[in-house]
Amino acid sequence: MNKYAIIVAGGSGSRMKSDLPKQFIEIGGYPVLMHTLIRFKEADPSIELILVLPEIQIKFWEDLCEKHDFAVAHQLVKGGKTRFQSGKNGLAAIRKDGIVAIHDGVRPFVSPEIIRESFVVAAAKGTAVVSVPSKDSVRVDGHAIDRESVRLIQTPQTFQVSIIKKAFQSPELSTFTDDASVAEHAGFEINLIEGSYENIKITTPEDLEWAEIILKRNA
Repeated sequence: MNKYAIIVAGGSGSRMKSDLPKQFIEIGGYPVLMHTLIRFKEADPSIELILVLPEIQIKFWEDLCEKHDFAVAHQLVKGGKTRFQSGKNGLAAIRKDGIVAIHDGVRPFVSPEIIRESFVVAAAKGTAVVSVPSKDSVRVDGHAIDRESVRLIQTPQTFQVSIIKKAFQSPELSTFTDDASVAEHAGFEINLIEGSYENIKITTPEDLEWAEIILKRNA
Protein backbone atom coordinates (compact mmCIF):
# COMPACT_ATOMS: atom_id res chain seq x y z
CA MET A 1 0.00 0.00 0.00
CA ASN A 2 1.40 3.37 -1.03
CA LYS A 3 1.39 5.90 1.81
CA TYR A 4 1.55 9.65 1.42
CA ALA A 5 1.37 12.67 3.70
CA ILE A 6 0.55 16.13 2.41
CA ILE A 7 1.83 18.75 4.84
CA VAL A 8 0.18 22.11 4.17
CA ALA A 9 1.87 25.24 5.51
CA GLY A 10 0.69 28.59 4.24
CA GLY A 11 0.64 30.80 7.32
CA SER A 12 1.78 34.41 7.21
CA GLY A 13 2.42 35.00 10.92
CA SER A 14 -0.22 37.72 11.38
CA ARG A 15 -1.90 36.12 14.42
CA MET A 16 1.54 35.24 15.74
CA LYS A 17 2.38 38.97 15.58
CA SER A 18 5.58 38.02 13.78
CA ASP A 19 7.17 38.97 10.47
CA LEU A 20 8.32 35.36 10.20
CA PRO A 21 5.62 32.88 9.08
CA LYS A 22 4.69 30.65 12.02
CA GLN A 23 5.83 27.42 10.31
CA PHE A 24 9.40 28.78 10.25
CA ILE A 25 9.60 29.95 13.87
CA GLU A 26 12.07 27.87 15.84
CA ILE A 27 11.11 25.71 18.81
CA GLY A 28 13.70 23.47 20.41
CA GLY A 29 16.31 24.73 17.94
CA TYR A 30 14.43 23.82 14.74
CA PRO A 31 11.62 25.40 12.72
CA VAL A 32 8.14 24.15 13.61
CA LEU A 33 7.73 22.63 10.16
CA MET A 34 10.79 20.41 10.54
CA HIS A 35 9.39 18.93 13.74
CA THR A 36 6.17 18.11 11.85
CA LEU A 37 7.93 16.34 8.99
CA ILE A 38 10.07 14.36 11.43
CA ARG A 39 6.95 13.06 13.22
CA PHE A 40 5.65 11.47 10.02
CA LYS A 41 8.99 9.86 9.22
CA GLU A 42 9.13 8.49 12.77
CA ALA A 43 5.63 7.05 12.32
CA ASP A 44 6.53 5.22 9.11
CA PRO A 45 9.68 5.83 7.02
CA SER A 46 7.84 4.56 3.91
CA ILE A 47 5.46 7.54 3.91
CA GLU A 48 6.14 9.82 0.94
CA LEU A 49 6.10 13.40 2.19
CA ILE A 50 4.66 16.22 0.09
CA LEU A 51 5.17 19.72 1.47
CA VAL A 52 2.88 22.44 0.12
CA LEU A 53 4.22 25.98 0.56
CA PRO A 54 3.46 29.38 -0.97
CA GLU A 55 5.79 29.89 -3.90
CA ILE A 56 7.39 32.95 -2.30
CA GLN A 57 8.39 30.85 0.74
CA ILE A 58 10.02 27.93 -1.07
CA LYS A 59 13.50 29.46 -1.42
CA PHE A 60 13.47 30.51 2.24
CA TRP A 61 12.54 26.96 3.24
CA GLU A 62 15.31 25.48 1.10
CA ASP A 63 17.79 27.81 2.79
CA LEU A 64 16.52 26.70 6.21
CA CYS A 65 16.98 23.05 5.26
CA GLU A 66 20.57 23.75 4.28
CA LYS A 67 21.20 25.76 7.46
CA HIS A 68 19.90 22.97 9.70
CA ASP A 69 21.27 20.13 7.56
CA PHE A 70 17.71 18.80 7.35
CA ALA A 71 17.80 15.43 5.62
CA VAL A 72 14.16 14.23 5.75
CA ALA A 73 13.26 13.66 2.10
CA HIS A 74 10.17 15.47 0.81
CA GLN A 75 8.68 16.81 -2.39
CA LEU A 76 7.93 20.52 -2.60
CA VAL A 77 4.67 21.70 -4.21
CA LYS A 78 3.53 25.27 -4.79
CA GLY A 79 0.45 26.21 -2.79
CA GLY A 80 -2.65 27.93 -4.06
CA LYS A 81 -4.46 31.07 -2.99
CA THR A 82 -6.67 29.16 -0.53
CA ARG A 83 -6.34 26.12 1.73
CA PHE A 84 -8.61 24.20 -0.66
CA GLN A 85 -6.43 25.02 -3.66
CA SER A 86 -3.26 24.11 -1.79
CA GLY A 87 -4.71 20.74 -0.83
CA LYS A 88 -5.72 20.15 -4.42
CA ASN A 89 -2.20 20.98 -5.62
CA GLY A 90 -0.76 18.52 -3.12
CA LEU A 91 -3.11 15.77 -4.26
CA ALA A 92 -2.15 16.41 -7.89
CA ALA A 93 1.42 15.36 -7.00
CA ILE A 94 0.19 11.87 -6.11
CA ARG A 95 0.24 9.60 -9.18
CA LYS A 96 -0.72 6.25 -7.63
CA ASP A 97 -3.52 4.99 -5.44
CA GLY A 98 -3.00 4.43 -1.74
CA ILE A 99 -3.64 6.26 1.52
CA VAL A 100 -2.91 9.93 2.11
CA ALA A 101 -2.82 11.89 5.36
CA ILE A 102 -3.35 15.64 5.07
CA HIS A 103 -1.86 17.55 7.98
CA ASP A 104 -1.35 21.11 9.20
CA GLY A 105 2.31 22.04 9.03
CA VAL A 106 2.03 23.85 12.35
CA ARG A 107 0.86 20.79 14.32
CA PRO A 108 4.34 19.48 15.22
CA PHE A 109 3.31 17.29 18.16
CA VAL A 110 1.07 14.72 16.51
CA SER A 111 2.15 11.34 17.82
CA PRO A 112 3.45 8.57 15.57
CA GLU A 113 0.79 6.30 17.09
CA ILE A 114 -2.03 8.59 15.95
CA ILE A 115 -0.52 8.85 12.48
CA ARG A 116 -0.25 5.07 12.16
CA GLU A 117 -3.81 4.54 13.40
CA SER A 118 -5.14 7.05 10.89
CA PHE A 119 -3.63 5.04 8.04
CA VAL A 120 -5.02 1.77 9.36
CA VAL A 121 -8.55 3.13 9.77
CA ALA A 122 -8.55 4.96 6.44
CA ALA A 123 -7.38 1.80 4.67
CA ALA A 124 -10.27 -0.14 6.20
CA LYS A 125 -13.04 2.47 6.13
CA GLY A 126 -12.00 5.07 3.57
CA THR A 127 -11.56 8.01 5.95
CA ALA A 128 -10.03 8.71 9.36
CA VAL A 129 -10.20 12.15 10.98
CA VAL A 130 -8.48 12.93 14.28
CA SER A 131 -10.58 14.60 16.97
CA VAL A 132 -10.81 15.18 20.72
CA PRO A 133 -13.77 15.82 23.06
CA SER A 134 -14.52 19.43 23.99
CA LYS A 135 -13.32 20.30 27.49
CA ASP A 136 -15.51 23.38 27.70
CA SER A 137 -19.23 24.04 27.75
CA VAL A 138 -20.53 24.90 24.30
CA ARG A 139 -23.27 27.26 23.13
CA VAL A 140 -24.56 27.75 19.59
CA ASP A 141 -26.47 30.98 18.89
CA GLY A 142 -26.68 31.46 22.65
CA HIS A 143 -28.14 28.04 23.36
CA ALA A 144 -26.30 25.40 25.38
CA ILE A 145 -25.73 22.07 23.70
CA ASP A 146 -24.58 18.74 25.07
CA ARG A 147 -20.81 18.94 25.41
CA GLU A 148 -20.57 15.16 25.10
CA SER A 149 -21.72 15.42 21.47
CA VAL A 150 -19.03 17.97 20.52
CA ARG A 151 -15.72 16.92 18.98
CA LEU A 152 -12.86 19.29 18.21
CA ILE A 153 -11.31 18.40 14.87
CA GLN A 154 -7.57 18.11 14.40
CA THR A 155 -5.27 16.73 11.72
CA PRO A 156 -4.12 14.46 10.20
CA GLN A 157 -7.22 13.81 8.15
CA THR A 158 -6.50 10.62 6.28
CA PHE A 159 -8.22 9.19 3.21
CA GLN A 160 -8.01 6.61 0.51
CA VAL A 161 -6.47 8.58 -2.36
CA SER A 162 -9.31 7.75 -4.76
CA ILE A 163 -11.89 9.11 -2.30
CA ILE A 164 -10.25 12.43 -1.53
CA LYS A 165 -9.26 13.09 -5.15
CA LYS A 166 -12.88 12.55 -6.20
CA ALA A 167 -14.05 14.86 -3.42
CA PHE A 168 -11.70 17.63 -4.54
CA GLN A 169 -13.29 17.63 -7.98
CA SER A 170 -16.09 19.66 -6.37
CA PRO A 171 -16.07 23.44 -6.84
CA GLU A 172 -14.64 25.24 -3.83
CA LEU A 173 -17.26 26.38 -1.30
CA SER A 174 -17.00 28.78 1.65
CA THR A 175 -18.33 25.98 3.87
CA PHE A 176 -15.17 23.92 3.33
CA THR A 177 -13.34 24.39 6.62
CA ASP A 178 -11.04 21.39 6.24
CA ASP A 179 -10.47 18.33 4.06
CA ALA A 180 -13.07 16.31 5.94
CA SER A 181 -15.74 18.85 5.03
CA VAL A 182 -14.76 18.48 1.37
CA ALA A 183 -15.09 14.69 1.58
CA GLU A 184 -18.38 14.90 3.47
CA HIS A 185 -19.83 17.29 0.88
CA ALA A 186 -19.00 14.70 -1.79
CA GLY A 187 -21.03 12.10 0.11
CA PHE A 188 -18.32 10.19 1.93
CA GLU A 189 -18.74 9.12 5.56
CA ILE A 190 -16.30 10.65 8.03
CA ASN A 191 -14.84 8.27 10.61
CA LEU A 192 -13.49 9.98 13.72
CA ILE A 193 -10.51 8.60 15.62
CA GLU A 194 -9.10 9.70 18.96
CA GLY A 195 -6.58 12.51 18.92
CA SER A 196 -4.58 14.20 21.66
CA TYR A 197 -4.78 17.56 23.44
CA GLU A 198 -1.01 17.74 22.92
CA ASN A 199 -1.58 17.89 19.16
CA ILE A 200 -1.83 21.69 19.24
CA LYS A 201 -1.93 24.00 16.25
CA ILE A 202 0.66 26.71 16.71
CA THR A 203 -1.09 29.94 15.78
CA THR A 204 -0.57 32.55 18.53
CA PRO A 205 2.34 33.57 20.82
CA GLU A 206 0.72 31.63 23.68
CA ASP A 207 0.94 28.47 21.58
CA LEU A 208 4.71 28.89 21.38
CA GLU A 209 4.89 28.85 25.17
CA TRP A 210 2.89 25.61 25.25
CA ALA A 211 5.15 24.19 22.53
CA GLU A 212 8.27 24.74 24.62
CA ILE A 213 6.58 23.08 27.62
CA ILE A 214 5.62 20.05 25.50
CA LEU A 215 9.15 19.77 24.14
CA LYS A 216 10.65 19.82 27.62
CA ARG A 217 8.11 17.29 28.91
CA ASN A 218 8.86 14.90 26.05
CA ALA A 219 12.63 15.34 26.14
